[in-house]
Parts: sequence; C-alpha cells; structure tokens
Amino acid sequence: MLSINNLSYFIGGRALYENASLHIRPKDKIALVGQNGTGKSTLLKIINGDLAPSSGEVQKSNDCTIGFLNQDLLSYQSEDSILDVALEAFKETLALQAEIDRVLEQMETDHSDAIIEKLANLQDRFEAHEGYTIKAKAEEVLEGIGFSTSDLSRPLKTFSGGWRMRVMLAKLLLEKPALLMLDEPTNHLDLPSIQWVENYLKNYEGAVVVVSHDRTFLNNATEITVEVSRETLTSYAGNYDYYKREKAGREEIQQNAFENQQQMIKQTEKFIERFRAKATKSNQVQSRIKALERMDRVSEVVSDEVSVNFKFKFTQRSGRDVVVLDNVSKAYGAIQILKNTSARIERGDKIALIGANGKGKSTLLRIIDGSEKIEGDREEGYNVIKSFFAQHQLEALDINNEILQELAQSGSKKSETELRNVLGCFLFTNDDVFKKIKVLSGGEKSRVALAKTMISEANFLLLDEPTNHLDMQSVNILIQALQQYEGTFVTVSHDRHFIKGVANKIWYIEDQEIKVYPGSYDEYIYWSEQQASKPANTTESPKKEKKEVQPVKTVDQVVQNQLKKTLKQKEKELEALESNISSLENLKVKLESRLADPEIYEKTTELEKLNKEYQALLDKESTLNDAWEELAGEVEKLQAELV
Repeated sequence: MLSINNLSYFIGGRALYENASLHIRPKDKIALVGQNGTGKSTLLKIINGDLAPSSGEVQKSNDCTIGFLNQDLLSYQSEDSILDVALEAFKETLALQAEIDRVLEQMETDHSDAIIEKLANLQDRFEAHEGYTIKAKAEEVLEGIGFSTSDLSRPLKTFSGGWRMRVMLAKLLLEKPALLMLDEPTNHLDLPSIQWVENYLKNYEGAVVVVSHDRTFLNNATEITVEVSRETLTSYAGNYDYYKREKAGREEIQQNAFENQQQMIKQTEKFIERFRAKATKSNQVQSRIKALERMDRVSEVVSDEVSVNFKFKFTQRSGRDVVVLDNVSKAYGAIQILKNTSARIERGDKIALIGANGKGKSTLLRIIDGSEKIEGDREEGYNVIKSFFAQHQLEALDINNEILQELAQSGSKKSETELRNVLGCFLFTNDDVFKKIKVLSGGEKSRVALAKTMISEANFLLLDEPTNHLDMQSVNILIQALQQYEGTFVTVSHDRHFIKGVANKIWYIEDQEIKVYPGSYDEYIYWSEQQASKPANTTESPKKEKKEVQPVKTVDQVVQNQLKKTLKQKEKELEALESNISSLENLKVKLESRLADPEIYEKTTELEKLNKEYQALLDKESTLNDAWEELAGEVEKLQAELV
C-alpha cells in the first residue's frame, strides 16, 4: 500500500534518516517508537508530503488516502458547531444533500419528469453513501471521545485547544482514510476516551501508524512496532511489550557477538605484533592484517535504559493521618462536584486518582492541598510537608536561570554534587545542567519541575498529570523515583503504565462521592469487571450516613474474603520460606565447621569443592532472604488492609 525506500533526511548536516526503508500494508497497526529527537514526527510529515526527503522515495498506491492528526491542528478554529465540523468528514455526502435541497426547491415550480428522475437518482446515491446515518455516526464518535450531547451544538472556537484536537481526531476517524497517522493522540484524552479510541483502532478497516508515549495504548491498539534509532527503521512483529522483549534478546546476541569479536581481534593483533618482524611468519601476518581490514565490525550495544539510583528522602516524617476530609461538598454554580463525602489519606499511601475529565479530579487534588474552598472539614495531619506539581508550575520556572541554578534556588540546601545526581536521574547530564530554562522543550521543563518537586524534602506529594509531555524513558524514571520515595503521594493521571507502577490505592469520584479501592490498578480493574458482570439488582447497596470520619469502603465482602484468602496463602509461603532459610543456616554452620578444620587445607581438591559449595550456599541464602523481605512486606500490607 505504501513503501518507504532508502529514505535519507538531513537537518543542518545531521542525519535523521539514512537509507531507511519501511513497507506499510493494508490493515497494519503500527506503533512508531524511539527517543525524543530521533525523527518520529518528521517521518509522518514526510509520508504526508509536508516535508521532502533528502534522498530516497515514498511510494503509495492510487487508492491510498492519508489522514494525519498532528499537534499543528491545535490552532484550528471555526464558528461552526463541533458536530458540523465532524460532519465535514462526509464531504461528498454533504454535497449530495445540498444538491437534493436545491432540486427540492426547484420542484416547487418545476414538475417535469426530468426533475423527478434527477431527485430519485440523487436520493439513491445519497442512500448508497449511508447519508441518513452520518449524523448518528458523528455523534457516536464525538461522545465516544468525551463530549456530552449538549456539547455537540457548541461552536468549535469555544473549546480549549485540547478539546479542539479531539474534534479533529473525530473528523479523521469518520473520514476513514486508507492510512491513518496519529501523532500523540492520547495527549488530550482522559482514560475512558483513550480506551474508546483503542477499541476503535483495533477494528479500524485501514492501516494505522501511531506515535505515542502511552505504552499501554500501544500494547492494546497496535500489532507491529517500528523503532526509530540510529538513522534507520527496525520492525518488530508484535506490540510494544513484544518489542521490548525481542529487542533485549537481539541486544544480548549482539553484545555477545561484539565481545567474542573483540576477543578475537585482540588475539589477532597480539599475533601480528608478536610475529611482525619474523620473515618466516610474514605471509600469516599479512593475511591476518587483511582479515582485520575486511572484517565487518559488530557494534557494541548502547543501552537506552536509565536507572534511578538516588534516594529521594526527607528529614521529617509525617503523622499517621496525612489529610482527613469529613463531609466535604464542592460545587461550581449548579455543577456539583462533591457532596457530603469523606476520605482519609494515611502515611505511606500511594494514591492514583483516576476517571473521566470533568469529574473533578484536579479540584479534589486542590481540596487535598487546602488551596480550594469547600463546605465541610479538611484536617491536615502532624508534621505534613507538602509539595504540589501541576503543569502550570512549568510557567513558574525562571526562564533566565540555568537548570542547575533553578534547583539550587529551590531551598533544598543540597550540594552541587547532589543536585547533579538528581538531574542525572532526570536525563540532564554533563553540560546539560547549564542549559537555560528558556531553551528547553515542554518535556524538559516538566523534568526540571519534577526534579524540583522530588528534592523539596516534602513528605507528601500532590502530582497533577506528571507524565504529560514526558517520553517513555522519562516516565519510567519517574516511576522508579516514586517507587523509591518513602513518603505519601496522590497523583492524577491517565497513563495506565504509570499508575500500575506506583499506586497501592485507587481513588475515583462517583455519584459526587470519593470512592476508594485499597489495591493496585490491576486488582481494581479485575474488581470493576467482576462488579460490572453482576446482575444490576445485586450491585447496589443502601448508602450509610457518614456521621464520623472514616475511610470510605467500597470493597464488598467478596473482595474482603479474597484478601483474607490471599493473606493466608502468603503466610503459608512465608512459613515455608523461613523453614528453607533455617535449613540453609544449619547447613552453613556444618560447612563452616568443616572449613575451620586445619586438616582440610592439606586436601586441595576437597577444599576447593567445599569453598564452591559454601559460596553457592551463601548466594542461595541471600536470594531467599531477599524473597523473605519482599514476601513479608506483602503480608504486612495485606494485614494492614484487613484491619
């Protein structure tokens, strides 16, 4: 359907692509991945014809129509309603409708057979184009990506840039081009809308190429992954998780081949150096020199993965209760966000606040922060030190500061070495730390603001959409940082991979109440599916009056029983592990006793065997102790949830 052949593209002498090739077939669902700056969006623009390649070509079949969603569409405005803008996808059908209207007007004075026949032909063509259903289709797509029925008649220009982008996405989906190209389509979508688009793309009749930093979206919506790296395109026959596994396997093989080749090169060079001056070996020396010159060198693997090895600590520990909300209500005019709801945040809670846009997630975050006026009571616990991250904080950065200066002025009293270590965790290395804030991209500014948040020594973090503008590598760094963070946090996010990596509780707003699921995101999804599968008359339970402050309980007895069952199983596993460790310790004592015997040192073979056994035992003991610590932590967590 579309072929990219030997494509090269240069920007100011720097190659983004060099002799890169790719073939897109009908119905291919492709994820285009790679680090920021490698040229993913550029490739989409080349395919769309917005940019011309330096060399090579893009060939497409005659029936290959292209639809391209990109961030440039944010500036598009119109006086028309969003429904009318979406209906522009059906240009030919709308033209038929306009022609039918003109013929009907003409028939008021012209009753000839010719005009009647013309109307019949137009109506047949209109019906063949499914003209009577286009409005229903447009409404379905617009409401699927988050618009309410009342929104559909509002002019496009009255919506923010993110919501206008949703309209343009709806229009593209309705056009159904043979090749649909989407550049960061999830940036302006909430979680329910992302899931709707995923399902739509799974069943899309044409080919799809997606650039996205949402790995769960890519896993669910794509079946082929193409990596942009080192000026070329490499295809993997699977989704994003498959690509990561396959790439790791390929890199392991490549690294082994590199190390073996380097060893062979060293041996060959030693031979050449040793016998270069010997006439009897001159032929062999020349042969090996030529062999080295002809050799196809295997490149060493350069890993893109970054690990966070900095502990984000704070000097003061909060009390057990961090924030307590009691009978809280919040409304904006006639719009009720919360009504007489209560909740408690305890030390060590890692809470993800999820749900559709417009439900009040950011409002609730500000209520927790204490910066939003409410009806009801909000009580902050002992020794709580807060730090709030939101996108508007990017504007609070001093654009004339260097990155290192900005962190130094944050009041954390950390040394320059410590600040450089933190910045290294957030991908700012070497001279990067001296870049001015004003030259940074949106993603880089987000990383600076996040670094400031993490070094603030706050024991309670509030994070509003912290993964916006971050690439996958930066999201993984943030996940690692929060996993190591020893305090409490609440985060609003629609990135499911991020939520899975950091949350031990899920909050959501339903019926103007804060609802709590005391477990991971995967457990919450399983529980939600179980609840949804129950008959309607068994899912409802009478509401209780909230007269005293207590954690909101939304988990039914079935889930409680499951938690108890899991706890019992984990306790059995812990008991068995302790027994194994005890047996190992007894065996270690016996081996140490034998190694303490002076006579054993006269028996070299037996001593070597005993040393190997002892080392293997120590390794096994260390592994079991690590497993015990992890399992004991799980048991402690389950016991706390059942209190």
